[in-house]
Amino acid sequence: MKRIITLKHFLVCFLFLQFLTWVQDGYSAQKGLGLGVILGEPTGVSMKTWMSNNTAVDGALAWSFGREDAMHIHLDYLFHKWNAIRLDRSTIPVYYGIGARFKFQEDSRFGVRFPLGITLFIREAPIDLFLEVVPILDLAPGTDFDINAAIGARYYFH
Repeated sequence: MKRIITLKHFLVCFLFLQFLTWVQDGYSAQKGLGLGVILGEPTGVSMKTWMSNNTAVDGALAWSFGREDAMHIHLDYLFHKWNAIRLDRSTIPVYYGIGARFKFQEDSRFGVRFPLGITLFIREAPIDLFLEVVPILDLAPGTDFDINAAIGARYYFH
């Protein structure tokens, strides 16, 4: 099947990147913008920017290898619980949130995401590692349920 990037795809990607520049407020500028890779379902480029000490926005421009191969874009608003998992001298935050997914395929889909994951921050470097499971309720063109799962890493630029 031939895949063509249409003006609609380009416009959604452009608006996604514009949103990323809009969310770079004073707090997120202190923490930096995290860019990296997400591997699993979907696989692609991941980003994260902090809105406060406990909230962040993350997203991905990726490729979905599910039932139908397709371009996948998602954007999530996340809440972090810093003391959820305690180790000897550190904690591993648990995060959860709500977001949106656009999946461009023959019957393009729009759905609501409910991410749940953990993040490991590397103390010696501006890097985080994450693991997430994401139930998705597709709303258009029809109602459907799906689950994504992925691991990833991001480097934070200050």
